[in-house]
Amino acid sequence: MTMPIPDNPSDRRSLHERIAADLRDEIMSGDLTPGAHLPSTAQLKARFSAANATIQKALQLLKDERLVVGRAGAAVTVRERRQQTVNPAAFMAPAAPGRPYRWLTETAKQGDRATSTLLDVAEVRPPADASTALGLAEGETAVLRHQILSIDGEPVELVKSYYPLDIARGTAITDRRRIKGGTPALLAERGFPPRLSVDRVSARIPTQEQYQALSLPSDLPVLRTLRVVYSDDDRPIEATVMVKAGHLYELQYEFTPE
Repeated sequence: MTMPIPDNPSDRRSLHERIAADLRDEIMSGDLTPGAHLPSTAQLKARFSAANATIQKALQLLKDERLVVGRAGAAVTVRERRQQTVNPAAFMAPAAPGRPYRWLTETAKQGDRATSTLLDVAEVRPPADASTALGLAEGETAVLRHQILSIDGEPVELVKSYYPLDIARGTAITDRRRIKGGTPALLAERGFPPRLSVDRVSARIPTQEQYQALSLPSDLPVLRTLRVVYSDDDRPIEATVMVKAGHLYELQYEFTPE
C-alpha cells in the first residue's frame, strides 16, 4: 500500500480527490485485487488523517468510476471487472470467413459480452492527424464509420474510422450497417490486406462528446489512440481514432529487439 503524501500547497485537488487518487492507483496496479475489500472507513480515516465525510466522498468517486462497489453498512469491494488489458495486436488480422469482428470474439474470450453499435456512416473531413496519416489533400474527405463499443451493456470505447474514398466507394463500408467480419476482412477481400498497424497513444481530457458517449463520471483522462493501418506498398487504408476511459483500460504492446 502506498503511504499518504504530505500536504503539498501546489496540489489544488481537494483531500477526497487525493485519497481517491491513491486508492485508484492501488486498484489499477493490482495491489487491491478484484473482489478485495478496501480498508475500513476507520483505517482510511487514520491513514489519511481525514474525517468520515471526506472518506465517504472519496469512496463515492471510485463507485462512480465503476472501480468499486458497496452499499451502506457493507464493505466496499473492488469490482470483479475492473481495469481491462487490451492487446492491440490481437485485433489486427481479418476475421475468418463467416466469423464476427475480432474485437467481439477476443472480448468474449475474457468472459465478457461485447456489442458494437453503429452510430453513423458519412463522408466527412477527418481530423488533421488522421487526414495527414491517410495522405489526403487539404479539405479532402473520407468515409467515416462511427461506432461505440460496449461490454456487458456499459459503453467502453468510442471509435471513428476513416477510409479513403477510392477504396470505400462502392463497398459495404459506405452502407449504414455492420460489416460481417469487420472492415479488415472486407479490405482484405478487396485486395488491401492489413500488413502493418501503427498506434499513437495519448492521454487527454475528454471532449464533451466523449464524456457523454462513454458515460464518464468526471474529467479523468481518456486514452486516445490514432491507429493507421497500411497495406501492401505502405499504402494507408484506414485511420481510426479510438477513445476509451483511461482509468478502466491499459494497453499492452509486445516488442522484440531490432
